[in-house]
Amino acid sequence: MTHDHDLVLRPTEGQISAALNPPPGRNGGDLVVETLAALGTTTVFGLPGQHALGMFDALRRSDLRYIGLRVENNAGFAADAYGRITGEAAPLLLSTGPGALTSLAALQEAAAASAPVLAISSQIPTAGLGGGRHGYLHELPDQSASFRGVVKSVHTVRAQSQIPSAIEAAWKSALSAPHGPVWVEIPQDVLLAETTIPVVTGGDAFPEELPPRPELTAVAADLLSRAERPAIIAGGGVVRADASGKLKLLAEVLKAPVVTTPGGKGAFPWKHPLSLQSWIEDRHTTDFLEDADVLLVVGSGLGELSSNYHTFKPRGRVVQIEADLGKLESNHPALGIHADARLALQALLETVSERSDASAPERVRELLAKVAERLASQELTLEQDVLASVRKALPADSPSFWDMTILAYWAWSAFDAKGPNHMHSAQGAGGLGYAYPAALGAAAADPTRPVLAVSGDGGALYSIAELATARQYDLNVTWLIVDDGGYGILREYMTDAFGEATATELTRPDYVALAESFGVPGVRTSPETLSDDLSKALASPGPAVVVLPAVLRMFAATHLG
Repeated sequence: MTHDHDLVLRPTEGQISAALNPPPGRNGGDLVVETLAALGTTTVFGLPGQHALGMFDALRRSDLRYIGLRVENNAGFAADAYGRITGEAAPLLLSTGPGALTSLAALQEAAAASAPVLAISSQIPTAGLGGGRHGYLHELPDQSASFRGVVKSVHTVRAQSQIPSAIEAAWKSALSAPHGPVWVEIPQDVLLAETTIPVVTGGDAFPEELPPRPELTAVAADLLSRAERPAIIAGGGVVRADASGKLKLLAEVLKAPVVTTPGGKGAFPWKHPLSLQSWIEDRHTTDFLEDADVLLVVGSGLGELSSNYHTFKPRGRVVQIEADLGKLESNHPALGIHADARLALQALLETVSERSDASAPERVRELLAKVAERLASQELTLEQDVLASVRKALPADSPSFWDMTILAYWAWSAFDAKGPNHMHSAQGAGGLGYAYPAALGAAAADPTRPVLAVSGDGGALYSIAELATARQYDLNVTWLIVDDGGYGILREYMTDAFGEATATELTRPDYVALAESFGVPGVRTSPETLSDDLSKALASPGPAVVVLPAVLRMFAATHLG
């Protein structure tokens, strides 16, 4: 009796001949790039280093496109964005020790935002593995230990024959829900040694699925179908799972208002009659969600930002769909469904009953009117006008990447992303310097659309070296730098808390002149001319910098009183 799993594809005569007579001059690095190509990779990011030269030399013999950034952390942000835009595991090639460790902040952001990044680093020679202190360049007692608390999985290679399997296992890990960064490390001598292993020609690139348990979706469907005031919180898991269409269908069947978290921007149409938009840091919205008798939370752990800084206290039943098991019921008791958002929403669509609720759109309009009234009382016209100018200038299908800066905090709540997977920020881990290198990664992923990066002057200084990368590869990114003379949000926080600010003021360069020194066009704009200047920069191919000198203020927090 023959079972399907007993069947083995027989190699052709050509494949046998190629395997028995591999081309000369290959090393362990070739096995790395061949495996990546076999898994479907077209582009890799990184920065060379002495121990990793075997990998980088192999790139010369491959068809892979290499985008080299100037700082490892920025290369990690670029790979993060490439993974978000394409849904592929973006390879990030790094060297041992300092090079590897410099990528940690970017990998933390990828982990927090569930971005699939395949980091492949060199290691000290095999003889040095095991914790002994041999004095190798870049030596750490246990390099992988530095990454275990950040990435999804760690894979250490000790022989060339392990390279294809280790990279394939890491690839699957990165792309299995929840997506995330993974770590592969390969000793220098393994990368450099000549190999007689056949050229890698095949790979299983299909990640494992994470379907919901049917008995749980049956209970959830019953709760939602019988609810009097259902509501939905849509997080980044909806975007990562490409489940926005299913979310819209379910909301319309249930007549359930939907609010999106900062990570879930664009997961639900901004102007839909059931859209509460993204005012999740507003107390009126918090009250509305607390009043829901059944609250469906999809792809969110209800963390600090998504719970209005943990002031949210639901009174009804909570149904939480979450692919990250550690986030399931981590903040609130719920009917927890461990599943990919797309598969779980499909299961609910197949089992819920349609509700009738003519009052839902009116309740949404009333809430948004309360939010608008609250903002109108704070005299924030400049901030709203600047954000409106950015929205007017940015094409509807263009992605945008936002640093940790006041305008980005406004955008989390007030910016219409115009679609799923269009707006990205560093709100997952909250580190500075994300926007510009991430935008470069997005432009490498899709050169047909202009990409916008938004930074403050403080965050811009983290990434300024990447103007050289933008020019070298002619990447179609416009960088808006809001120059307020320092770390604006920290200045505001400290002034509110202590009466004055410390360590927030910065000496900074003339960003326009600096951009032009890299061969990148620059323009100094004003709030009145921002829309036109930004439109012109976005419409011109290649990189550009637009500098807006302005001191912006945040809208008043609603979680403090």
